[in-house]
Amino acid sequence: MTRTVAFTKGHGTGNDFVILPDPDGELILTDDQVAALTDRRFGVGGDGTLRVVRSAALPEGAATPDAEWFMDYRNADGSAAEMCGNGTRVFAKYLVEAGLATIDAPLRIGTRAGTKVLTRSDLGFEVDLGLFAVDESDVVVRARGLDVPRPGVGIDVGNPHVVVALGSTAELDALDLSAQPLLAPAPAHGANIEFVVPADPLVSGGVGAIRMRVFERGVGETLSCGTGVAAAALAVRHWAGAAAPAAWTVDVPGGRLGVRIVEERDGSHVLLSGPATLVYSGEVALA
Repeated sequence: MTRTVAFTKGHGTGNDFVILPDPDGELILTDDQVAALTDRRFGVGGDGTLRVVRSAALPEGAATPDAEWFMDYRNADGSAAEMCGNGTRVFAKYLVEAGLATIDAPLRIGTRAGTKVLTRSDLGFEVDLGLFAVDESDVVVRARGLDVPRPGVGIDVGNPHVVVALGSTAELDALDLSAQPLLAPAPAHGANIEFVVPADPLVSGGVGAIRMRVFERGVGETLSCGTGVAAAALAVRHWAGAAAPAAWTVDVPGGRLGVRIVEERDGSHVLLSGPATLVYSGEVALA
């Protein structure tokens, strides 16, 4: 038996998603159905799915009462993820274009990592990813194309990341991320892994600049990862020390994103800015 569902394809700097409107919370997808939707040869294609559901329609305990809309983000393999930085911007773009919300005032979106607040920015949309944490526990990263294993630093921005510094753009370009890099010790729930190279100079006009590639857990290498971009900037800022700037630009294969660190009453927040694009809409039959 098949069911036809509406969808919209969207992306943020090439990090692409199948957006599924489900305001009343009636669409229950299996992992296999998500994987079929995101398959680039046999499905719509994408790095994940964004189910657009009213928070009030979620099961008890899953709702975010301070946000009308909840972003149910699933990786391409069907696994549920806490958050997606690029996804929040694409989600906000969809809500605005569909007439479901406005962004004249800050727009609140529910996620598994809590409520995220979005505003307009020069790059498109900016999302406050909230508090972050640096974990300096020893972790070693092995990846195809690296001559020796490299140390990494753990960064939590609502979902887990391990960031690795490389010495040159040649090293970054030589990485083969068709295979998943290996972490030792391996996190219980996995992590996104970012490889970064600083610009030369690292800081210009008070803004830091880095280049990055990423392997996303449950997906593989993607053209961009919003929370990974934030994690990469935070890691380089951590390594650079107290004099490091609070504003960064991060170049990924899909484009450029901005990162800001601001002080709020509850601590330091990291903000991510960048574009969001809706590509096309249609219907698809799900087995």
